[in-house]
Formats: sequence, C-alpha cells, structure tokens
Amino acid sequence: MAKQEKLFEKFTAVPPKKDLTFNELETLLNHYGFKKIEGSGSRVKFIHLTKQLMLSIHKPHPSNILKEYVVKEVQALLKGLEHGNA
Repeated sequence: MAKQEKLFEKFTAVPPKKDLTFNELETLLNHYGFKKIEGSGSRVKFIHLTKQLMLSIHKPHPSNILKEYVVKEVQALLKGLEHGNA
C-alpha cells in the first residue's frame, strides 16, 4: 500500500484520529494536486485550481498535531474528491 493510500485511510477514519500532523496533511493534499499558500500568521490555504477547491486552516502550533475540527474539514474535502463530486 502506497504512503498516500495509508494517509488517506488515516484521514478518513471514523472517529477522526487525534494524532494526525500538519506534515501528513500537506503530503496528502500535495498528492491530490493541491498547492499550499501561506498567508500572514498561521493561516494556510490549500488550493486545487482545476477543481476550484480550497481548504483554509490555521497551521497548528506549538505542536504539529491537527485539531479535530480541522480533520473533519479535511474528511469532507477528501470525501468529495473520492466520489468525484468536487
């Protein structure tokens, strides 16, 4: 199983996992064609130009662990990609 498939399974697990990192999210979204744009402060946007999708989140700090609400937003985004709805 490829790294991206394992990451996809981790991010789509129910209930949401509580140990997912920003680096894992960045790797997964890069695989799906998202581009990272950093703004001022801790705000980060991941944009998919061809599908016109955007995920705007705060980069976690001081730890690298994503908050549960962020993981749920990512799950909704991935579900749309998986089913071709997005």
